Amino acid sequence: MAPQHASLWDATARRAEPCPPLQGETRAKVAIVGAGFTGLSAALHLAEAGQDAVLLESEAPGWGASGRNGGQVIAGLKDDPDVMAAKFGEAAGARLAQAVGGGPDLVFSLITRHGIDCAPIRAGWLQPAVSPATLRTIEHRACQWRHHGVDTRVLDAAETARLTGSTRYPAALLDPRGGTVQPLAYARGLARAAQAAGTRVFAESRVLRLKRTASGWRAETARGAIEADTVILATNAYADTLHDTLRRSVVAIPSFQVATEKLPPDILATILPQGHAASDLKRLLRYFRRHDGRLLMGARGVFANPPPASLLARMRAAIAEIYPQAAGLKLDYAWGGMVAVTQDHLPHLHEPEPGLLAGLGYNGRGVALATLMGQMLAQRVLGAHVPFPVTPLRPIALHRFSRIGAQAAVQYLRVRDRL
Repeated sequence: MAPQHASLWDATARRAEPCPPLQGETRAKVAIVGAGFTGLSAALHLAEAGQDAVLLESEAPGWGASGRNGGQVIAGLKDDPDVMAAKFGEAAGARLAQAVGGGPDLVFSLITRHGIDCAPIRAGWLQPAVSPATLRTIEHRACQWRHHGVDTRVLDAAETARLTGSTRYPAALLDPRGGTVQPLAYARGLARAAQAAGTRVFAESRVLRLKRTASGWRAETARGAIEADTVILATNAYADTLHDTLRRSVVAIPSFQVATEKLPPDILATILPQGHAASDLKRLLRYFRRHDGRLLMGARGVFANPPPASLLARMRAAIAEIYPQAAGLKLDYAWGGMVAVTQDHLPHLHEPEPGLLAGLGYNGRGVALATLMGQMLAQRVLGAHVPFPVTPLRPIALHRFSRIGAQAAVQYLRVRDRL
C-alpha cells in the first residue's frame, strides 16, 4: 500500500477497519471501483436496498481526494439556480437545484443515522466577497437561493468580521445548509456502515482490466477477479487507464492545505468563533476552517511533490493576510490531493455502455456532491429516476496538454488576483 498522506486528517481520524485484498474469483450483483465518497455512498445505498455489492479500492477507503480535502460540506453547484434553469429548462433545473441543494442534508443524515465519528459541525458556509464585483455575485446568489426557499443572507462588513474573525472582507454570503466534517473519518465511517450493511470491501485491489462478458462484466485485479452484472466507476480525479476516455473527460488539478499548530485560546476565540466553513471569492480562492484547535488554510496546489517552499510561503502569506493574529504560527501539517475539474463545471453522470456507470467531476465540492452522486448511481442501478442528467462521455480535446494549460491558467489567475 502506498504511504498514507501526512495530514491532520490522518492524525486525528479513528483508525480504519481492516479491508483485505481481493483473493480469487467471486461474484456480485454490482462491482464498484473506487472507495472514495462516491463509491462508498453507492455501496452503502445499494446494500441498504438489499443489493449484493463489492467495493474494490487500489489503496484504502478514503485514501484519495475523499480523505485529503478541506472537509467543507457545501450545498449546490458552481452554477447558481438560474443558470441550471437556463441549461436544463425550468422544471429540470429546479429539480436539479433541489437535489444538489440537499447534498448537505444527505451527508449529515448519514452521519447521524450511522453514528459516524467525524466531528460534524453544521454552522453554515461563508463565501466572503473580495471586491465590488464579487459582492454583486453573492447578492445575486443569495437572491436566487431564497427563491428556492433557502434562508441565504448577505452579511455586511461588521457581521462578516464577527463570524470570520477577519476584517479582510467587505461582505459575505451565509448559506445555512453548509458545515464541516473530518473528511477521512467520514470516509472511514461510510466504509464501516457499508460493511455493516453487507458490502464486501477489498483494499489494495487495483482493478487492472475491465472486460465485458456474456452476463455482464469482469473486473480483474492482481490476485483475483469479480464477475458482476453492473460496474460503477467511482475513481474521480484518480482515474487511470482502466477507462481512458473517462480519465480524459476531466482535468485533475492539485489542491493544497496546511494546518497550524494549536492556537492559543485568545487567538482561537477570534477565528471563525462559531465554527463556520469559509471559501472566499478570489479567482484562486482560499478556503479555511478550524479543526482540533488549529486553523486550516487551503488553496490551489502545484503538481510538484514534495511541494516547493514557495507554496508554503504563499500559504503563510494567506494566513497573515486574512488572520494577522495568526501570522507566524508554526505549520504542523501540509498535504495535498487532486480535484477533478470538468469543462462545464458540472458533475457528470455517465453510462458509456449498458451496465457500466460512472460519476465524477465535483469541481471542489466533493463532500456533498460525491455523496449525492453515489446515492444517484445506486438509484440508477435500481432502476429509479434520478434528477441529474445522464450525459455522453466526451474526452477533453488535447487532454495530454491539460497539465500545462492548468499551470498557465493558475499563473494567469494569480496575476489577476494581485491586480
